[in-house]
Amino acid sequence: MKGAVLFDLDGTLLDTVPDIRLSLNETLAKFGHRGLTLDETRAFVGNGARKLVERALPAGSDVDAVCADFRARYAASANMLTRPYEGIPALISSLKARGIGCAVVTNKPAEAALATVEKFFGGLFDVVCGDSGAFPVKPDPAPALFAAQKMGARAEQCVFVGDGETDVETARNAGMGGVFVLWGYRTREQLAAAGATRFARDAAELSAILSRLLCGE
Repeated sequence: MKGAVLFDLDGTLLDTVPDIRLSLNETLAKFGHRGLTLDETRAFVGNGARKLVERALPAGSDVDAVCADFRARYAASANMLTRPYEGIPALISSLKARGIGCAVVTNKPAEAALATVEKFFGGLFDVVCGDSGAFPVKPDPAPALFAAQKMGARAEQCVFVGDGETDVETARNAGMGGVFVLWGYRTREQLAAAGATRFARDAAELSAILSRLLCGE
């Protein structure tokens, strides 16, 4: 194996915010709370389902009940509004063809992560690591290091690709290289403020950067 790439999911591989918003707003309506706009949802994602729900609720709300309903509702979602970003499926296929391991490491609930990855990428990924409760969520390095181990790669052989501040911290905490995409849910300025130094504007640029980092091309 030449190395491995660990990808965040929401905002990196897939634009999932429309479906997240739909499920969350159905849950919020059930509990008598106002729904979120797309921009609000986009700003609130990145730290897992519970933190998303906490951000969406007024103080003093029953976070546990709302979060449980949202997780179940979103896991059952058909993801009709979700789309891969342009060039991403071809990029993953190219990496795999070159013997480079590929994993998804996301704070999305594990059951939703597995269903979403299966729908849009089939069996392309070697490992899909969502929030199952087995590990702390990102930016704790545990899920990223677990995914690397499953692929037989050392941390220094891995590159973490994401779109948020949490991903910048995860790469740093895990001792991995990082590339941060500019088509996701955070701006270049927000990523740079978190410590990011390597950016990709599109899938072609990301592919070229990964080739240099992993294969010396």
